[in-house]
Amino acid sequence: MQHMQLGPRPEDFIWATGIEDTFVPQTRNGHRALDEYELMGHYQHWREDLALARAIGVKAIRWGVPWYRVESLPGEFDWRWTDEVLPYLVEELGITPIVDLMHYGCPFWLRREFASAEYPGAVARYAGAFAERYKHLSHWYTPLNEPIVNALMCGKRGLWPPYLRGDSGYIAIMMQLARGIRATVAAIQQADPDARFVHVEATGLSRAAREDLEVLAAEDQRRGFLCYDLLTGRVTASHPLFGWLLRNGASPNDLAAFARSPLTLDVVGLNFYPQWSTQQISVDAKGRLVYRAAEKDGAGFAALIEDYYRRYNAPIIVTETSAKGNERVRARWLETSVAAIKRLRGAGVPVMGYTWFPLFTMIDWRYRFGRDPLEAYRLELGLYTLGEEPRWRATPLVERFRQYVADPAAAIGEIEQIGAAHEQA
Repeated sequence: MQHMQLGPRPEDFIWATGIEDTFVPQTRNGHRALDEYELMGHYQHWREDLALARAIGVKAIRWGVPWYRVESLPGEFDWRWTDEVLPYLVEELGITPIVDLMHYGCPFWLRREFASAEYPGAVARYAGAFAERYKHLSHWYTPLNEPIVNALMCGKRGLWPPYLRGDSGYIAIMMQLARGIRATVAAIQQADPDARFVHVEATGLSRAAREDLEVLAAEDQRRGFLCYDLLTGRVTASHPLFGWLLRNGASPNDLAAFARSPLTLDVVGLNFYPQWSTQQISVDAKGRLVYRAAEKDGAGFAALIEDYYRRYNAPIIVTETSAKGNERVRARWLETSVAAIKRLRGAGVPVMGYTWFPLFTMIDWRYRFGRDPLEAYRLELGLYTLGEEPRWRATPLVERFRQYVADPAAAIGEIEQIGAAHEQA
C-alpha cells in the first residue's frame, strides 16, 4: 500500500472527495433517524458509490464509520462490513481513506451520549480498536468531524441528543468533544504510531451590518476557534473567552488540564460552504438581533483559510466544500474556490488538499424533523446526481474536476515560500 504524504509540490496535492456520513440514529417524538448511508443506500451500493471516486482520479476520500452499528454493545465490535469496504477502497481502488471516526452519532447504549462521563473513554476504545484492526490499510484519521456543529445541535439548540440548550449546554458538549478528541488521538497513536490526524472544523465568518455590532461578530469568530484552542492549550486566563467559559459551567481545573497537555495539530481541515458559512449580524425593525447568510459567493473563503493558518501554523486541507444550486452555480464555485487556493499557495499558505464534498446526492438534515417522503429531501451538492438507470449521472463538474486532478501545476500551482503569510502576520 502506498502511503499518502503531504508535500509542497503540485503533484503532492491531495485531491479528495467524500461521502456524506452523518449518523444521528436516536429518535424521539417527531424526529426520524438520520443515517445518510441508510437513506442513500450506501450500505448496499458501496462498491458502486466508491468506484465513482476512482473515476474522478482522487487520491483520498473522506469516509465514515457508523460507530453505533459497529459497536452495538459496549466493547463488542462487528467489523464485517468495514472488513469488506476498506480493502476494496485501498487495495482495489488505490484510494487513501481519511477515516471519519465520529460524524455526530453515538451508540444507543451510551446514555446521555456526548454528555456522558463515559463518552471520552468509550470513543477512544472504539477508535483504538479500529486503528489496531486496520493499521495495515489506514493511517489517516479525523477524530471528530465539526465540533462546532456538534456543540450547536446537541448542546445549544437541543435538536440532537442529548438535547441540551443554551451557552452552558454548548460549552458542556464542546468540552466533552475536546476530551474525546484528545483521548482518541492517544488511543490511535498507541495502536498506530504512523497515524496522521486531520482535525476538521465547520469554519465560518461573522460580519456586522453596522459598527456597534462588531463586538458580537468578533466574539462569534473567536467561538469558531474554541475547540482547536482547547486542544492546542491556548485557553488560559488571558484567552478572550475564558470568562464566558467559566460563567457558563466550564471548570478552571478542566481548562488548566487542556493547557497543560496541548496537542499539535498535524493538519487543520476546514469545511466551508458559500451559501451557509458566512453570517451577517443585523437588527430588525423591532430592535432584535438577526443572523442571516451573507456573501453567498464565498468572498471570504481565502481570508478565512489564511486566518486559520496564521493562528495554528499547520498545513491546511479544505476538507469540505461545494455549493447549493444548479450545476452552473456549483461549477462556478469549483472554479472560484480552486483559483483561491492557487492564490493562497502562491502567497505561501500551505493549502495541501481540496475536497469536493459530498461526491453525490445527500439527504438534507431537515428530513429528521420533516414529514415528507425521503425524495423531497434530496440535496444536490455533488459531482454526481442520483438517477434511475444508471444509479448515478455525472454532471459537467466531473470532467472539470478531472482536468484539475490531471494538471495540478496549472490548477493550484507551487507553494512559493511556505510560511511567508505566517511570518508577515
